[in-house]
Amino acid sequence: MQDFPWAGTVEPPFAEVGDAFLANFAAGAEVGAGVCVYHRGRPVVDLWGGFADEAATDPWRPDTLAVLASPTKALVTGAALLLVDRGVLDLDAPVAEHWPEFAAEGKAGITLRMVLGHRSGVVCLDHAPLTEASLRAHTPVAEALAAARPEWEPDTAHGYHATTIGHLVSELIRRTTGLTVGAFFAREIAAPLGLDCYIGLPDPASAHLATMLESKAEAVMAGADPGDGIAFLTALGDPDSLSHRATIGSMALDLAPDPVTENPSYDGLASARSLARFLASFVGEVDGFRLTTPALARELRTVHSSGTCRTTLLPTTWGLGVMLPDGPLFPASAGLGTAFGLGGANGNFTFADPERELAFAYVQNAGSAEIGRMDERASRLVEAVYRSAGARA
Repeated sequence: MQDFPWAGTVEPPFAEVGDAFLANFAAGAEVGAGVCVYHRGRPVVDLWGGFADEAATDPWRPDTLAVLASPTKALVTGAALLLVDRGVLDLDAPVAEHWPEFAAEGKAGITLRMVLGHRSGVVCLDHAPLTEASLRAHTPVAEALAAARPEWEPDTAHGYHATTIGHLVSELIRRTTGLTVGAFFAREIAAPLGLDCYIGLPDPASAHLATMLESKAEAVMAGADPGDGIAFLTALGDPDSLSHRATIGSMALDLAPDPVTENPSYDGLASARSLARFLASFVGEVDGFRLTTPALARELRTVHSSGTCRTTLLPTTWGLGVMLPDGPLFPASAGLGTAFGLGGANGNFTFADPERELAFAYVQNAGSAEIGRMDERASRLVEAVYRSAGARA
């Protein structure tokens, strides 16, 4: 365990989390990583180790930023719910009230609640796949969403809005505040909480960025054989399937994203320390800042969608913009029975649990060897958190 640098702090009741973190490195499963746990509004685990680069010359630091992948959607959800609490947005008002063009193609009745519950049916941009240029301009993405046709009658089924949800919420926020979701998040959430957490990084030269290595999911998107063990992987290899069209077919992007560009569905950047602090603000005050009122936090955890996802073909359960147990991507068996959160196809994972007053974030740069279920490294850490919290209680 001395072949890699590591540092940080662990309070004694959570020592098992530190052991699990180091064991992931000892097993050769990590390049660089960070893990942070908040309990009752304060950090009890804050560890980092390994290297930010593949050559193992640049040690991971407490402020090292990793590409989040789908946990970026937690940042977007937080921004949307903050505006709901302020009365700027209404979960049950049509999106088209603020964005009239969105009403086209049978979308007039789609609400923010349907979007956050992954029930709107607006899951594909294969008619105008995302490019670096369209992301930078923002407007072409909004225009493509306004022209999109729902893949099912809105609010009658659910399917992971893998590519579209961040852009749908960003345009709704822009229509009501004049700011994209990245700019709004920076001003209204990251600044008061003091977060190293971004949807679009203003000054990459001032940050310490991890070099992300290719995960199995990214290899599939690059055209590798998806295998035949899981229906989702097989569907990803079929260009006519909804799984393909809503993910691979909706993007024409480089695998190494430009950190300056806002891609609010995938390419958020955060340190483990900041991501855990952000999730902690959903369930209680963090140095005087609470992101959601208790009433909205309870609604966030209410089941809005459950069953087989039309996009991933996996059993999933959704609250408002966050995943709930149970299913292979957010399994109750890991201890997450009263939690909500999001995991990334690249292996990153975050959750909050109001019942246990916990918040957790794990970020790394080795990518994931799995797709369609929770990464084993994250699972070991989460299980250790819950065993430690139980002992502490």
